[in-house]
Amino acid sequence: MTAADLHDAVWSAVAADAKPEHLELRRAFLLAHVRQRETVLDIGCGAGEFSEAMLDAGARPIAVDVAHEALRRARERVPGLDARRWLAGEPLPVDDASVDVIWAGEVIEHVADVAPWLSELRRVLRPGGTLLLTTPHHGPARLVRLAFSRRRFAEHFEPRSDHVRFFSPHTLRALLDDLGFDVDELRAAGGVPGLRRTMLARATRG
Repeated sequence: MTAADLHDAVWSAVAADAKPEHLELRRAFLLAHVRQRETVLDIGCGAGEFSEAMLDAGARPIAVDVAHEALRRARERVPGLDARRWLAGEPLPVDDASVDVIWAGEVIEHVADVAPWLSELRRVLRPGGTLLLTTPHHGPARLVRLAFSRRRFAEHFEPRSDHVRFFSPHTLRALLDDLGFDVDELRAAGGVPGLRRTMLARATRG
């Protein structure tokens, strides 16, 4: 089974009425930083919920995903959506410096080789453009909580899971810095203080 086949199999198992995690929180973060008529690349677009929100806000989304099933659902949700497939190891199907904003909501944790992935995002983002990224939060309190429960630890780091990367605020900031992004905002959100569930990051292409 290829990686593309695996992604399609995962999507085929997702219920048609499933909602993305932290939908309201992430959508509010996205829309706070997207302006009308901006071209926004929706990386890992899934079923198109965020592309739909951007279109409603007057932006111009380009939806990209690795899975045929995700793109099918996105096109069904948003008729006429510019939706493109991006296979692992290939260049993004987008021209250099052609988008104003990139939205990568809960995607980077699924990426095995994050350096070339981020390099491709930077290539298609215009100079001074904005990268908006969210990913699960792995701060000290959460790691301690996992360490004290064998069951929680095993479930969280299940080797057959499609989550292959785990970030703290420090490691995410360092990665973005190394790959040519200037981090403007990085904060934990969702859940309760000390056990936040996700990180919201906003960075500029340097």
